[in-house]
Amino acid sequence: MHPGLALGLVFGGCCSNVVFLELLVRKFPGCGNLVTFAQFFFIAVEGFIFEANFGRKQPAIPIKYYLIMVAMFFTVSVVNNYALNLNIAMPLHMIFRSGSLIASMALGIIILKKRYTVSKYASIALVSLGIFICTFMSAKQVSSLSTTSKEEEEESISAFLWWLLGIAALTFALLMSARMGIFQETLYKKFGKHSKEALFYNHALPIPGFLLLAPDIYRHALLFSQSEPFQIPGFGLSLPIMWFYLIMNVITQYVCIRGVFILTTECTSLTVTLVVTLRKFVSLIFSILYFRNTFTVWHWIGTFIVFVGTLMYTEVWNNVRSLQDGKGKKDEKKQE
Repeated sequence: MHPGLALGLVFGGCCSNVVFLELLVRKFPGCGNLVTFAQFFFIAVEGFIFEANFGRKQPAIPIKYYLIMVAMFFTVSVVNNYALNLNIAMPLHMIFRSGSLIASMALGIIILKKRYTVSKYASIALVSLGIFICTFMSAKQVSSLSTTSKEEEEESISAFLWWLLGIAALTFALLMSARMGIFQETLYKKFGKHSKEALFYNHALPIPGFLLLAPDIYRHALLFSQSEPFQIPGFGLSLPIMWFYLIMNVITQYVCIRGVFILTTECTSLTVTLVVTLRKFVSLIFSILYFRNTFTVWHWIGTFIVFVGTLMYTEVWNNVRSLQDGKGKKDEKKQE
């Protein structure tokens, strides 16, 4: 597949996925488990047919390692979903998860005994600063409710405590996600890279775990069914609008994941890094503008610092300069 098409899948799929996710959580903030189950089920069925060949194909990596990876992956997904129900706004949720660089570096130093350059530490400092600014400003907004009465003061304190619990949940998910990344890195070094296989098993093996969440999933499924009807253009069919949003969220999530996979096989790591970073930024900007989320000047400054730090960490400018120098030398040779 042409890299340009993969680029379109990533931007189109991932950015539209954020829109449908926010449409869902704005109406029902606690519907994350239903959304995650639908995504996992769809990708698991697709992988069972096309990757596992209806169970006839043996995995290249032993199942026991996938079970460990799945336990981490499932935990991260569920905790991130619950954070949205704890006074955590979608823009802050997206920015906070950009701190994966910090968590990965910290655990890399502790577990893998890695050492990094000064520029890497500087980039992590920038990302940390950006996340701190956005987190602090969001905390200020949550705790700035009017306290003209004792009842309102108690509501303000309660909201702030729930927000602190949400921040704790995001922090835990961030560290667990980084640990999963290190586990995958050591696994791929030992058995080789099998991204498509890992995608299937990461989504198929956790399916039984959703039985623990069945009451919550069923309750939100009923709520979705009670939402206002939506007429599908050109088909003459109608279904509850929340189910339409969920179907579109699942489809766009699959398109997003497939696009990233194709991009990693067709393009250099520099291109993939640029695309993923820019995709996050575009999704964030669109979420703020389209849904009119509260975003102050300080939020914008924090966001800018986060992405500058991310680009520094990936050494984008150095790699671009190297590519330009290499291209210049080739042009000189041609002229000679």
